[in-house]
Amino acid sequence: MAAITTILTDASAVATADLSSFRTISDHSLFDSVTNWTKRRLFSPKGDSSFPIRSMHNTQTGVASSTNGHFNADKLKSTVELLNGGALGQVKMNSSHRRKTKIVCTIGPSTSSREMIWKLAEAGMNVARLNMSHGDHASHKKTIDLVKEYNAQFEDKVIAIMLDTKGPEVRSGDVPRPIHLKEGQEFKFTIRRGVSTEDTVSVNYDDFVNDVEVGDILLVDGGMMSLAVKSKTKDLVTCVVVDGGELKSRRHLNVRGKSATLPSITDKDWEDIKFGVDNQVDFYAVSFVKDAKVVHELKDYLKGCNADIHVIVKIESADSIPNLHSIISASDGAMVARGDLGAELPIEEVPLLQEDIIRRCRDMHKTVIVATNMLESMINHPTPTRAEVSDIAIAVREGADAIMLSGETAHGKYPIKAAKVMHTVALRTESSLPLNVMPPVRFNAYKSHMGEMFAFHSTTMANTLNTPIVVFTRTGSMAILLSHYRPSSSIFAFTNEERIKQRLAFYQGVIPIYMQFSDDAEETFSRALKLLTGKNLVEEGEFITLVQSGAQPIWRRESTHHIQVRKVEL
Repeated sequence: MAAITTILTDASAVATADLSSFRTISDHSLFDSVTNWTKRRLFSPKGDSSFPIRSMHNTQTGVASSTNGHFNADKLKSTVELLNGGALGQVKMNSSHRRKTKIVCTIGPSTSSREMIWKLAEAGMNVARLNMSHGDHASHKKTIDLVKEYNAQFEDKVIAIMLDTKGPEVRSGDVPRPIHLKEGQEFKFTIRRGVSTEDTVSVNYDDFVNDVEVGDILLVDGGMMSLAVKSKTKDLVTCVVVDGGELKSRRHLNVRGKSATLPSITDKDWEDIKFGVDNQVDFYAVSFVKDAKVVHELKDYLKGCNADIHVIVKIESADSIPNLHSIISASDGAMVARGDLGAELPIEEVPLLQEDIIRRCRDMHKTVIVATNMLESMINHPTPTRAEVSDIAIAVREGADAIMLSGETAHGKYPIKAAKVMHTVALRTESSLPLNVMPPVRFNAYKSHMGEMFAFHSTTMANTLNTPIVVFTRTGSMAILLSHYRPSSSIFAFTNEERIKQRLAFYQGVIPIYMQFSDDAEETFSRALKLLTGKNLVEEGEFITLVQSGAQPIWRRESTHHIQVRKVEL
């Protein structure tokens, strides 16, 4: 293990220096801070006794030099290249880097077997989604058990589990055979149960008649068909077909510009949420969230159950848009659920809302998923449309943490191909993204939060020196903070908690690895580096940025945080 030989007294100053000047950097630098920012001290890893360190300074020409000698930065195994003629600090990643954007796959009849879950994982799945609108608890329990079986076999491979609630969906009733609706035809919906004729079907929502008004546009199946409300009685809504099609059983109904006056979490949802608690899922995706109150209600319930499950809000109703800030603030992340969002709002607003929601989540350090129709054509075809490929690329370029497959993997004919396409397109898009050496500065965020500040400076240093980041965590908090700052290389997050390893699979750029920690920090560091080299995740002679900070101190004083740059020597 290389010894610590230099101290970097001003990380931000180094980060803003001309990258071409980094020809003389010592083989090991450390930026250390105590809560008192004006005092800098260093503690040895095995105790409180300090040890001497020779200083490092920046010359007026911008070249970082040290009394310990020079290091040729050209020898670093670079995964980035400077943009020709680009602005200072702009770099472009090459195609050999690992995919950072995570892939959520919905598990259904096409993929619920052990063989298919393994194949999906190898194709790129990071999160398995359980859609509680379909299946029963027994089938979802089987999926959970298979995912956990997969996770138990690997130290460095893992799949997170997301339970997606059904929510207050308004659906048409069962029909013995599809009903063909023609433009101009009169068709009726009734709140009486069990009705199914050529011109009338039931709906499952008793207040349906009260929620719609004459002149409203009723959308079936996310807009595949549309009807204009002509008249209504106490139990019947009469419509005229605007856009026809084939009406099948249990089709989703929306009213353009309106949300149903139903609670966001229904009785069925609470049963499913309890099922998730009992089976230790990692995330809830809560459907049709209209305000922050429902998020607080769910979090209070989880706290009472002592359940450590994160809450992702699905933005898919018209009523949620005025409350976006408070909803996202209360949650752990958001999903841009474009299907119902495009049904309740004008379709041309959806791309603008997607961009806005991603930006808000990035600014608020919340994870964000883009979902619905991303590879819809691959439900029935082995190749995607070019527009779908562009859709994936746009979500990645806008900064989504994750992108999601629904019917493509749940009941599609080509689930593995769909996952591979999503992986390939995301990876290629990431390889072309320009990025700043210094992440966006959020002064208000890190003035009162030491962890935020160290995530910022760790990212700056790792980007400047082009090194992966290694962090040891028991809660996952520091790895998640680093993910939000989007370092250019991977974040290897070592944890001794299986649940944390599983959760971290969801976060952009994070590669979670399970490993027991010992009381000896250096011994743990050494084992971690051996594991990384043994799995060809880093190479001997490569440099890594090691971060020690976060919510719970590990091998350090509670008031001391530091960043080390280490050379991998086994």
